[in-house]
Amino acid sequence: EKAYKFRIYPNKKQQELINKTFGCCRFVYNKYLAKRIDVYKNDKETFTYKQCSSDLTNLKKELKWLKEPDKFSLQNALKDLENAYEKFFKEKAGFPKFKS
Repeated sequence: EKAYKFRIYPNKKQQELINKTFGCCRFVYNKYLAKRIDVYKNDKETFTYKQCSSDLTNLKKELKWLKEPDKFSLQNALKDLENAYEKFFKEKAGFPKFKS
């Protein structure tokens, strides 16, 4: 088996887009983690991935800067949150933490 390593050198515009993408993904992950915690505390119900995804569409209408990064990166942040919850309940791993 072979493996190749590549190093990329993004220009300033690309670096700015990469940083915006990371920031938006962190924002989405933390917002919906907090929302899931609040919904469970108040209603004793779970806020599912599908509900998060549809709510993200509404949030993107409110916050125009969430439209700048790729939409798949934001959906993957929600999927990562869903996977963290599944691991917490199935494998008794630690509760999902806020990203810094």
